Amino acid sequence: MKPQKGLGRGLDAIFGSEAIDVKLKPMSQMTEIDVADIIPNPTQPRKQFDEEALDELADSIRQLGVIQPVTVKKSDHGKYILISGERRWRAAQRADLKTLPAYIREVDDENLHAMALVENIQRQDLNAIEIALGLQRLIDECHLTQDALSEKVGKKRSSISNYLRLLKLPDEVQLALKEGLISMGHAKAIAGAPADHQLRLLKRCIKKGLSVRQIEELVRQLAEAPAREEQNSEDEEYPESYSRLVEQLENYFSEDIAIKRSKNGGGKIVIGFNDDRDIERFIERFAKRP
Repeated sequence: MKPQKGLGRGLDAIFGSEAIDVKLKPMSQMTEIDVADIIPNPTQPRKQFDEEALDELADSIRQLGVIQPVTVKKSDHGKYILISGERRWRAAQRADLKTLPAYIREVDDENLHAMALVENIQRQDLNAIEIALGLQRLIDECHLTQDALSEKVGKKRSSISNYLRLLKLPDEVQLALKEGLISMGHAKAIAGAPADHQLRLLKRCIKKGLSVRQIEELVRQLAEAPAREEQNSEDEEYPESYSRLVEQLENYFSEDIAIKRSKNGGGKIVIGFNDDRDIERFIERFAKRP
């Protein structure tokens, strides 16, 4: 998957231009702070760090030093709470640095939490689910509406909605997106399908390597299917052997296979295909059978 882009105008955007003057006054331009005097933000949304990546960053710091200062808030106990730059701080510890360049900000606890959330979702290596979770936390914990969040982070409301819709998908679909097995486009298309079809679409997408356009077409076909036929299909439970037969047939035919049984015990097997090239592929697969 391609890296997700940042969410717009920066940390200060969430507070508005007027609030910046009051809540984010810099105490100094930049200073050196003892690494031992810096503590992580207890409300930091990010809890896991890639150990190998931290080692690589530590090696870079040994060679080049810390290029970008961290941002901190001075606590009541003489320590400094990280606002942004926890990876740099952790890597600096591994590199045995004694001090770190830092910007010191004045910010209350509520806005410290909001800044940590915004800084987290602006990272370039986040997947779509992590961004969606960050946006949802901003809504829940900072009491923002989608419209207000859209304005603050500089994203269209439709984009915010698309991210949040991902959180309503089954866990299996979310995991596939996080693992890079499908793209956000695939996930958005699957989200448009009825809930009871979403896992089946995910399986087909991964197994057949379907494009976003193909998933969208399958979702469209589901929407256009006669409601009565869909209802009958849901109400009737077929023997497990039917499912095993479908799985076997999927090895040779397209992803769209269904068994329909009539009241008299007969029925038909419906094998779908996308285009004439599918027919050629079916023939090739049968030709290779022992």
